[in-house]
Amino acid sequence: MTGGNRGFGAELCRLLLERGAAKVYAGARDVRSISQEGVVGVQLDVTSASDIASAAEHCRDVTLLVNNAGISTDTSILADGVVDAARRDFETNVFGPMAMNQAFAPTLATNGGGAIINVLSVLSWFGQPDLAVYGASKAAGWSLTNSLRQVLLAQHTQVLGLYVAYMDTDMTAGIDSPKSDPGEIAALTLDGLEAGAHEVVADDISRHVRSALSGDLDALYPVLGQ
Repeated sequence: MTGGNRGFGAELCRLLLERGAAKVYAGARDVRSISQEGVVGVQLDVTSASDIASAAEHCRDVTLLVNNAGISTDTSILADGVVDAARRDFETNVFGPMAMNQAFAPTLATNGGGAIINVLSVLSWFGQPDLAVYGASKAAGWSLTNSLRQVLLAQHTQVLGLYVAYMDTDMTAGIDSPKSDPGEIAALTLDGLEAGAHEVVADDISRHVRSALSGDLDALYPVLGQ
């Protein structure tokens, strides 16, 4: 699991062990930040090709890959430095998972198929001006997840996209909005995985936005109708 040292990642590690996983690897830029009992720390920066190659070589018994590492530069679409900020968000949120999927897909095939969980966001479907760059990276992740699911079908690898609004983690500490409990979202994610789902749309906000995609834009963006 990338980003397995805190927040949602740590909760998912805990639940995987509770539900009987024989071994859980948690990747982090600083392995010392992984202190959860029973979790094997792996040096892993998803923007580093050498880290990814080393992790794939070391973790040959993996049957579930979780792409959870993510950043947000909190950059609006016309902000100064938006292009550089977009490159940083995309390096971690898009190119990192792409490289991880490519590195670990052969391992999953060797081990019977297994599964991949891509941790995405309600902002995969909804443009929020002050998070425009982050949302664009998650929209790209949504599209890539749908393509990956089709490509890996032949090797019997399940690909699940997780879509959620704010979770109560360090990344959202400064945001004054309702937040989901990461442990509850982790449980819903594993329930969906066990049920063979393609997607877990984990909270009311995400479900509302997902269902509104087939309607007029004014329903999602009331400001357009003013």
